[in-house]
Amino acid sequence: MKDLLNNFLEYLAVERGLATNTIDAYKRDLKSYIVYLRTKNITNVEHTNRTTIVSYLLTMQKNGKASSSISRACAAIKSFYQFLFRERIINDDPTTNLDAPKLEHRLPKVLTVEEVERLLCQPDMTNPLGMRDRSMLELLYATGMRVSELISIAVEDVNLEMGFLRCTGKGSKERIVPVGTIAVKYLEQYITGARKKILNGKESDTLFLNRQGNNLTRQGFWKIIKKYSQQAGINKKITPHTLRHSFATHLLENGADLRSVQEMLGHADISTTQIYTHITRNKIKEVYDKTHPRA
Repeated sequence: MKDLLNNFLEYLAVERGLATNTIDAYKRDLKSYIVYLRTKNITNVEHTNRTTIVSYLLTMQKNGKASSSISRACAAIKSFYQFLFRERIINDDPTTNLDAPKLEHRLPKVLTVEEVERLLCQPDMTNPLGMRDRSMLELLYATGMRVSELISIAVEDVNLEMGFLRCTGKGSKERIVPVGTIAVKYLEQYITGARKKILNGKESDTLFLNRQGNNLTRQGFWKIIKKYSQQAGINKKITPHTLRHSFATHLLENGADLRSVQEMLGHADISTTQIYTHITRNKIKEVYDKTHPRA
């Protein structure tokens, strides 16, 4: 089964052109499924059926896995079996009409405008790393980029004069994203001063670097935003995606149309963007309840 998994992962990369992070997620989910099969003494994928798959998903549920994790695993398993069926490795696809468990609709956590401003003001602008952090946070809130996109940006992707940048999102899809004047100001300061000091004679095409002058990682950024949220006294649970969620919500609250926000976020399907309309509706209801005399 290991060879079949490797062939499937190669198909995802070469033929479907999926992003590395997506392929890694498929790999983790399918490895867990294969481990489960081994506990049932199943070493051949031909000896699995619909009952095997449903039993595995139920086991995940019993083990307290989140419905989002179960749904993602179900999608990975379905894609795997569809691939095996197309390649004629199996005669029947046991996942046909197999429904993933229904997801709980959890609204993403967002910051208020005041909380965002407090967060953005935390980095110490008197040192190069603080200037880097301020420009990263400003850029995330100005563009709504994913963190994986932020740490992959090259210097040449940024056009400060025109106020936009080129961003490579999921599935290697490129999009042009506008950058606000405040973020442009901090980026200019970082690129012309702090970045050169961080590089300390090294060369790199990547925009944001760690203290050694190497590429910044997702984990590195996560530590940065966690530190500043604590400094700012923000008690909400903040993730690297929080500024992205806040960006989308604040745009919609101020009258932006859904299609434009979809384009800026790089969502393939507008239904993904629509979750932010639920947040703004909740906000409107909250204001109504607090202010209307007969609410």
